[in-house]
Amino acid sequence: MRISLNWLRELVEPALTLTPEELAEILTLAGFEVEDIEDRLSWAFGVVVGRVLECLPHPNADKLSVTTVDIGSQSSPLQIVCGAANIRADIYVPVATVGTYLPKIDLKIRPAKLRGVRSEGMICSLAEVGLAKESAGIHIFAEVDQENPDLLAVGSDARPLLGLDDVILDLTATANRADALSMVGVAREVAALTGVTVKLPAVAKVEKPTAASHLQLKISATQANPTYIGTVISQVKVAASPHWLQQRLQAAGVRPINNVVDITNYILLEWGQPLHAFDRDRLQLVARANSLGMGVRFAEAGESLRTLDGQNRSLSPQNLLITANDKPVAIAGVMGGQETEVHAGTENLVLEAALFDSATIRRSARSLGLRSEASARYERGVNSVELERACDRALNLLQEITGAVIEQQVMVDTRPNLETFSRSIELRLDRVNQLLGPIDLGETTGELQEEQMQQILTALGCEIKPHPNAARIWSVKVPPYRHRDLEREIDLIEEIGRVYGYDRFCDTLPEKTEPGDLGLEVQLRREIRAAFRATGLTELIHYSLVKPGEDRQIVLANPLFAEYSALRTDLVSGLIEAFEYNRSQGNPPLNGFEIGRIFWQDEEGLAEAEALAGILGGDPSSGKWTRGGKNCPINWFEAKGVLESVFQRLGLIVEYQPNHQDSRLHPGRTASLWLQGNRLGTFGQLHPGLRKQRDLPDEVYAFELYLDVLVDCIDAAEIAKHQFQSYSTYPATDRDIAFFASTQISVAELLKAISLAGKEILESVELFDQYRGENVPPGQRSLAFRLVYRAGDRTLTDSEVETVHQKVRASLIEKFHVNLRS
Repeated sequence: MRISLNWLRELVEPALTLTPEELAEILTLAGFEVEDIEDRLSWAFGVVVGRVLECLPHPNADKLSVTTVDIGSQSSPLQIVCGAANIRADIYVPVATVGTYLPKIDLKIRPAKLRGVRSEGMICSLAEVGLAKESAGIHIFAEVDQENPDLLAVGSDARPLLGLDDVILDLTATANRADALSMVGVAREVAALTGVTVKLPAVAKVEKPTAASHLQLKISATQANPTYIGTVISQVKVAASPHWLQQRLQAAGVRPINNVVDITNYILLEWGQPLHAFDRDRLQLVARANSLGMGVRFAEAGESLRTLDGQNRSLSPQNLLITANDKPVAIAGVMGGQETEVHAGTENLVLEAALFDSATIRRSARSLGLRSEASARYERGVNSVELERACDRALNLLQEITGAVIEQQVMVDTRPNLETFSRSIELRLDRVNQLLGPIDLGETTGELQEEQMQQILTALGCEIKPHPNAARIWSVKVPPYRHRDLEREIDLIEEIGRVYGYDRFCDTLPEKTEPGDLGLEVQLRREIRAAFRATGLTELIHYSLVKPGEDRQIVLANPLFAEYSALRTDLVSGLIEAFEYNRSQGNPPLNGFEIGRIFWQDEEGLAEAEALAGILGGDPSSGKWTRGGKNCPINWFEAKGVLESVFQRLGLIVEYQPNHQDSRLHPGRTASLWLQGNRLGTFGQLHPGLRKQRDLPDEVYAFELYLDVLVDCIDAAEIAKHQFQSYSTYPATDRDIAFFASTQISVAELLKAISLAGKEILESVELFDQYRGENVPPGQRSLAFRLVYRAGDRTLTDSEVETVHQKVRASLIEKFHVNLRS
């Protein structure tokens, strides 16, 4: 909101002595950010009041005039060439003398010759001093300042007459401070911050004659419109507003229109209460009846209204309307209708002063994409208690400026008792100091005293009473204009700290500072991501919202789109779709992984967890010379090796067990992963039916892991330090072992048994041959393993190796009943 300091000084006493910069700093520190300080004094520095003594046609130009202008100096009058059509003799005008700089048009006045005639200055228009975008001619003081003849002293500074002896603060108020969208509200705030006294505008009680009824009110939506005041006014003389009123509006960034509309805008700026004036005769034409009944209701589908901005608005049931005999004439709280606007020939008025529900006006304005100064205030909530005062203030000005006669006032009021708009809050004085902390007293520190708290709260308009049954507890009665803002004890404490000044409290720094560090879980997750990236996989990100239709899905009650109305239950489905899309675009196979949350429903309700999944396939070296251009897709063991590389980097030993629970994976080429006895996840090749359905290559593999299990099993110390592990300098010896084993026995089980039996000196074990066919018993296969033995402190003897090797052989026979071949 634009705050005129001249206007503000009239609302406080004694007058403010602070500079604009000092006041801006105080307001900003108190939570009202001053975005700009507009010093209007610089706009017309050097412009004085002049009187045109003589005006003659230019000898060499039809559209120019040669004037003689008295500016009150001891020298002779100035000769100024002027091109304005409204220039004439015996008028008072603003004159920019030689040497004056006009910043709004970036012009410095210098002596010049115009078509051969000397010119010693410039007679200014409002556009040239920054008060209008365009001007048809020069500004003439006598036409607008007849009420101030004493100010028209020739040679005096023209800025007070132009309204340029002012400074404007462009102030932004927070959403909870609806009272700060008015000059009265800002004056109350400045008074609390600076210690001056508020001087509210004098409002005389307006007599409302008990004449015959000209107007009836019918409020259908009382919850959306609890109070409506309609005042019937006659004998109005519509004209230009007085100069002081136009200057006030221009300083606030509002364009003057006529005295009636300007008064309603003035009250909106002064009190924060939107008003609207209807042309009563036009209302009668719209109503098409002798009697006038005004109402408030919600719009019906198909209705429309041409608003004051000339736009035809299609209305919806969200829009609250003002009606005349049930015909829409205005959008309540947003904008009036063009058919009933006040114009130059208006003689009779109906003045609306009303309270509207903030949520209703917000929905109405948003549905139309229309926001006005009125709706901005209704959306935040206007002062419910001072409605009648703002209305009377407007009627005072209408009587004074337009000669209006008040004929009748009708009011519908469903507000609760006005006392409900002034709540009482218990404030514990000890709690104030406990939360705000000590204050800086120079060399020492201290606490806020009761007198200081009382002074601040009283300056904010609160009434204080000691609690009857408890010491150091006050009952604080909040003023009605802060009813929406001050609701709890913490709000009062915040106000005390804000008005006293947050910069006046002590800064308390920690006694010991420590360097920041990532949490252990965050570090482990970063290590996991780095491990997968190190194998050549790209990290992917998908939306958590997917198409509905799967089991255990959680479906949103109010989705933005039907095709994204459920939460994903796994990550693999999204990765398969990404692989398919990437391939359809002619790109190489997508090898990537994703970490994200999954959601599902079970017997206990809704659940979620964080998962890790990946997909890889195709020929990673496709098109390269290393394989002679031949297609060589990744096989199951190579895909498994990618996972093994990750696990090895993370220091994990993972076991693989046959699995065929996931219908999307090949039943004979799928394994469940186990880590320290916990189910880690699943790895396998995509099912042939799924690959055929989506036109995918045969060699596509997917995995999905439980991230929480993975994080819990990682040795944090190993990840954090990466300690060097010494290796043996003594030679190794190897032994081969071959046997027939049932096909129901997995290689993983055999490897585990071998490692357990030979753990004393067994360094590694590897499967190097597998055979099924001729000379192999039915239901069995031939397997061959190479075992490497090594000690870290000595060279092993044959007897030591043979003892352990026989132990391995015995263990295989005992546990799996294998038939040894070597």
